[in-house]
Amino acid sequence: MSRGTTAGLGPYEIALVRGGPDAAVAVAVLALHLRGAVDAGRPGTIRATEPDTAAGQSPPLPPLAEAVLASLAEPAAPRELAKRPKVRAAVAALRAGLAEAGLLRRRLPGPTRAARRRVRELGERHPLPASRLGLTQDDKLLAAALHGEAALRVLAPRFALRAGLTERVDLADKGLPKHSRSAGSGIGGYSCNGGYSCGGGVG
Repeated sequence: MSRGTTAGLGPYEIALVRGGPDAAVAVAVLALHLRGAVDAGRPGTIRATEPDTAAGQSPPLPPLAEAVLASLAEPAAPRELAKRPKVRAAVAALRAGLAEAGLLRRRLPGPTRAARRRVRELGERHPLPASRLGLTQDDKLLAAALHGEAALRVLAPRFALRAGLTERVDLADKGLPKHSRSAGSGIGGYSCNGGYSCGGGVG
């Protein structure tokens, strides 16, 4: 499991259980952004920044974040990035670990009932933060893992919008029931096409 675990799950595993591969990649992108390793490129894309001179003093990157960074020789949209071979391999390794722990089904892709319950309980214990002020990096990654796009809009709103991790929310959308808005458009939120069936998701 990745570092910064909560109840045996790290932010990448939590995101994978909650929202599938796209959600896990979104957490990796946020982690890299918080370290200054990536920024928004052309509208709707992510690019690697110049190497940080202090990078050698930073903790090693978790495998998924390392794979994402290694896949950014050229800028990419989030969904394109999630399909690149190194990223897919890192996600597959995460899935294998979760399957070994009994949290992902092996035959029918998707989280087990126990995994969904654990992530739901974590979401209740760690509600969506109202502000990014005072949050550690681990806090931010956990929030993004548990709450997807809603957390990205609190933690890194400009970056997330410019990088294509979230969609612009029109004023006309405010006040509408959640199911009336377009679902699954940003990479950070759970969607029916996020890698699992609609019946296996956690709200």
